[in-house]
Amino acid sequence: MNKNIQDIINSKIVSLEQALALRREWKAQQRKVVFTNGVFDILHAGHVQSLSNARTEGECLIVGLNSDASVKRLKGEQRPIISQQDRATLLAALFFVDAVVLFEEDTPIKLITTLQPDVLVKSADYQIENIVGAKEVIANGGEVKIMPFVEGLSTTTIIDKIIKSTSSQQ
Repeated sequence: MNKNIQDIINSKIVSLEQALALRREWKAQQRKVVFTNGVFDILHAGHVQSLSNARTEGECLIVGLNSDASVKRLKGEQRPIISQQDRATLLAALFFVDAVVLFEEDTPIKLITTLQPDVLVKSADYQIENIVGAKEVIANGGEVKIMPFVEGLSTTTIIDKIIKSTSSQQ
């Protein structure tokens, strides 16, 4: 019996323990596992491009997703705009994302050290020495990749545009 699409999407939103089980399974199958993380508030084309680029670095993509509490600490009380469950669902709906793991901490270091991905990917607005988990991934024999930053596409830019549009209509 085939799962319906919503069941498939929901099955990709996993706990750290479930992600670790998947990681072990993929490692046994000699599949290259890629990890990236972020807030992904107001999912946009820049997110899709950076995530799809990350996926090209391996056969499986795990996305670490900041929880709502983590986002509030990092971005301020007005964020996130979209709840963690809805953000996780949007990410899991992308066909090239294999698993989404929420994390409560301000950084994904616990996810990275637990999952030990083969490749850690961040966008070009980071430098390797400033990427959380980079030295741990490299020490474990993995690699860190910097992906091109999509200029002009950011959640903050979109929010600012909405605010400007709304205030000019008043």
